[in-house]
Amino acid sequence: MNEWLLIALMAAVTYLPRYLPLALAGKVRLPPILELGLDFVPIAVLTAIIGQSALIRDGALDMSLGNYHAIAALVAFLVALVTRHLFITIVAGLACFTLLKVFV
Repeated sequence: MNEWLLIALMAAVTYLPRYLPLALAGKVRLPPILELGLDFVPIAVLTAIIGQSALIRDGALDMSLGNYHAIAALVAFLVALVTRHLFITIVAGLACFTLLKVFV
């Protein structure tokens, strides 16, 4: 009996956090300041992921010129600032990384 109770509770704990936001989506109105803050969540998470993957090499912070990941990320960031075009940004970052790997 305890196993079935455990399975049922685990299912509820897994299912409810996924279902509740969908069930309450049109019924609950968030304060404007909270909506404004939540607009920054995707870019903050993406920046954290890219920053870590570009700057951490072999478990340590690598700020050297030999870190091609960081250089390509910086180039992509600068291209994004200038062009505001996602495809061009991706191509520039990949091209920079590839050129550094092949020629340096």
